[in-house]
Amino acid sequence: MPIGGIGLSRDGGLADYVVTPASRLLPLGGLDPVQAAPLTDAGLTPYHAIALHRDVLRPGTHAVVIGIGGLGHMAVQILSVTTAATIIAVDTSDAALRLAKRMGAHHTVQAGPAAVEQIREITGTAPDGADVVLDFVCVDTTLDTARQVVATGGHLTLVGLGGGTLHMTATAAGPPPVPFETSAVVPFWGTRAELAEVIALGTQGLLRAEVQTFPLTETVRAYQSLRDGEIHGRAVIVP
Repeated sequence: MPIGGIGLSRDGGLADYVVTPASRLLPLGGLDPVQAAPLTDAGLTPYHAIALHRDVLRPGTHAVVIGIGGLGHMAVQILSVTTAATIIAVDTSDAALRLAKRMGAHHTVQAGPAAVEQIREITGTAPDGADVVLDFVCVDTTLDTARQVVATGGHLTLVGLGGGTLHMTATAAGPPPVPFETSAVVPFWGTRAELAEVIALGTQGLLRAEVQTFPLTETVRAYQSLRDGEIHGRAVIVP
């Protein structure tokens, strides 16, 4: 049976009304439903990914967030309010990097040939580097950046669904593709308890999604805007 629910692995999320078991609901505590909607995915997924490494993200450490989209801009905020790490945001878009700065990133880096060197200027050269790298894209180019900036003994957290390839195994022919003692994890979504914590951050005003709303009748236009790269943050359909 596939992991998911209504609107994820089963049709039915885009509707005026949805019937769901009461056991699957959490109180919003006065939070605007437009703000609450993205928290269940765009908030919960990076929250869970960051929670896996929160004990690592102490003062003096570095976290790199690659891809400042719907999930990435939430990750920057979550890192900012729940950890003491220095946050480095990476994206191809100037608008996305400006959004990351507003959300709490300490440094922003334009993705491209110079990105690794610029990140290393902040984190230090090997064996230093980023203690945690969160890749919300996971195509070949972003994974290549991630492996080159992670510290020895660091953590690669691969959230994106871009389908890229990351080579981990060392050979005798040359240096290892990633530093020794590096771990890689592929997190998925999060737990009900973590969602309650995400909602609590939202009700306290510590976590806020950048949203663009569309009426239910314009759902097709919302998806097209997403494909065209016109959504900065998250699109929310309002019945």
